[in-house]
Amino acid sequence: MTQQERFKHLVNFTIDELTTYLIKDFRLDTAEALNIVYSSKTLELLQNKRTGLYDQSPGYVYHLLKHEYKTGRSEERRVGKECLRLC
Repeated sequence: MTQQERFKHLVNFTIDELTTYLIKDFRLDTAEALNIVYSSKTLELLQNKRTGLYDQSPGYVYHLLKHEYKTGRSEERRVGKECLRLC
């Protein structure tokens, strides 16, 4: 598996998990959950290799998405600071 294939696999796996978590926690249907994921700043950060977020656990990424969903704000600064430390 190439690095690009690994990256895509991890992002897609995390998207699946985020969708499942939203369905369970907020009793959403699949379409609603997918809409939240695909319209989120969290997904944008997940898909950006420079943040390293794709390499974090789906549970951690879900924490960020859940915060964004509940407050309407992403934790982009937090992710950026972690990237500086991790990258």
